Amino acid sequence: MELTRRSLLASPAAVLATPTREAARQRIRLAVSTYSYWHFRGERYPIEKVIEEAARIGFDGVEILHRQMRDESPAYVNEVKRLAFRNSLALVMLSIHQNFISPNEEERRKAIRHTEHCIELAARLGIPCIRINSGRWGTIKSFDELMKVRGIEPPLPGYTDEDAFQWCIQSIEACLRTAEKFGVVLALENHWGLTTQPENLLRIFRAIRSPWFGINLDTGNFPGDPYQGIEMLAPHAIIVQAKTYHGGGEWYTLDLDYKRIAAILRKAGFSGWVSLEMEGKEPPETAVPKSFAILREAFA
Repeated sequence: MELTRRSLLASPAAVLATPTREAARQRIRLAVSTYSYWHFRGERYPIEKVIEEAARIGFDGVEILHRQMRDESPAYVNEVKRLAFRNSLALVMLSIHQNFISPNEEERRKAIRHTEHCIELAARLGIPCIRINSGRWGTIKSFDELMKVRGIEPPLPGYTDEDAFQWCIQSIEACLRTAEKFGVVLALENHWGLTTQPENLLRIFRAIRSPWFGINLDTGNFPGDPYQGIEMLAPHAIIVQAKTYHGGGEWYTLDLDYKRIAAILRKAGFSGWVSLEMEGKEPPETAVPKSFAILREAFA
């Protein structure tokens, strides 16, 4: 016993370099998005119930879809925080919607104000990150039709994607002071619109360069080979949304190999949150636990 104690005291660096510490550094934690229980169809699934289900299944955290919130009153916000704490769950991200791609300057200002409002809301909820979108042109009106072309749409007449890049970059930069003030990181997703193509997302990411800005990597939102896209974004991802499609997807279905995806993320040094987005038609009561088992095995 004394020999072991002297050895530890003599070489603290050896203790710090143990495989256990390295494993902890790269431990990926699993959350579930409330979107997994409500796909913008029918009555909103209560966020309080998602929190209880997440704890029962074994998740470490919950991602909140802003449009799924009942309201933003202090009583409701505090109740969500209390439930998460009592169930030993972290609230990891607030996913919001806004559109920075508009030739109308007032529309862009409106999107900036909405984003700043949601930054403050996230701070009230104790959430350290919000998901943002670049936005899109809107030249394809129906979302169902947009999904058929995997999110790629032409610019408005008289404009180009170069205009969209400029508007998006300037709008995100306008939000960064508020993000820093409230301690909330902005995570831009490879969502449908300008950032559907990963090279477009990387162009915006490299233009901004702020510790309060990063990439939210969605495994299901690539127009081409998802693994190639994941490899491109993984080195810069600060959070990952993991899609599953039990019962067939609402708009499309992918057969994603999460063991392969986990290997890509670990090789890139990712050690953050992976948040489940179950986008299948199977009832979430059965599909979410199945998805959790898949992710737990892949990221163990």
